[in-house]
Amino acid sequence: MAGRRKNNPLGLEPRVYAKHGAFYYVHRDGRWEKLGTDIPKVNERAKLYNDSLGQFGTMVYWLDMFIVDCEERVKAGKLAQRTLEDYARDIKPLKIYFESPMLPTDIEPNHVQEYLEIGAKDGRPVRANREKACLSACLSWLIRTGKADGLKINPCMRASGIKRNPESKRERYVHHDEYRDVFAEGPFQVQAMMELTYRTLQRPESDIIYWTLANLPTKDGKRIIRNKQNKTGKTVDIEIAPDLEPLIDHLVGDIPKIGRPLICTRVGQQYTYDGLSSMLKRAIVAANKARLAKGITEKITSFGFRDLKGKGATDMWQDGVPIEQIQMLLGHEDKATTEIYIKQRWRETAVSNMTVMRK
Repeated sequence: MAGRRKNNPLGLEPRVYAKHGAFYYVHRDGRWEKLGTDIPKVNERAKLYNDSLGQFGTMVYWLDMFIVDCEERVKAGKLAQRTLEDYARDIKPLKIYFESPMLPTDIEPNHVQEYLEIGAKDGRPVRANREKACLSACLSWLIRTGKADGLKINPCMRASGIKRNPESKRERYVHHDEYRDVFAEGPFQVQAMMELTYRTLQRPESDIIYWTLANLPTKDGKRIIRNKQNKTGKTVDIEIAPDLEPLIDHLVGDIPKIGRPLICTRVGQQYTYDGLSSMLKRAIVAANKARLAKGITEKITSFGFRDLKGKGATDMWQDGVPIEQIQMLLGHEDKATTEIYIKQRWRETAVSNMTVMRK
């Protein structure tokens, strides 16, 4: 057990102590938990544990504890870092709506439906859907672990009559000229993410952004890309085409470093997906300015890296690549899903009926 603190020059919260170059929280059962080295973040976590605001048991409290649990699952390799980041963002508006003293057992389906409707009125219907999914994941965690007494049914489930806000299907097909123009204006990191997404059909936000040297093993004497898909759990081995080799060599660098992301900052740090997406948006703006300077008035409408995954699949299909091979890259369970994924992006002009009626 830790003794009483005689002085506190760092302004640490109660039950927080420095040890071995980091800060630890001493739980009431005597367990020491390492909180890190960032004092503001350490104190924020300690305030949650100390419950100085008296919020224990409220929905606000459990949303924060859900994030703590997600952080542990990320460390254990059971949850994607991207999912944790999404949840951490989603709980902020949830904590405002489901504010204290509301308990998990107080939440009814009508509260969840109202939250979705408010999101739609505020012009953020899809974001509200994602936040509802985060709330549902938190409540399911509470039910599964038995942490919230009396909580037996998740009020977010569709069986409760909840209707999500309508979402349009991802139908954006990026044409070759659009791809080339944006690629020309983007920084190297954007170009790399565009190429890897388009060539491999892997998920940029939950897979490619985390690739390191470990994802480039040798198989049958050749370097390949090996990706364990975060969403499906499937491991896919991808042959590196000759025209992709120079990019891979550039990403690895002259002095390969274990653990460094292939797509990284100048100091070797990992980009956030939102950061890369913002860089892509700026490249699209720059491409439109360049087009206008050339007398091209048709603008490139916004697209994301995910749309290049769809473009890659569609282009492979048009080039006659077997649907089964595309399915394997995408990680789809069945071929029908792959066919739908491709064809909802392809808009071919239909030929009218040319049949001549006989008299």
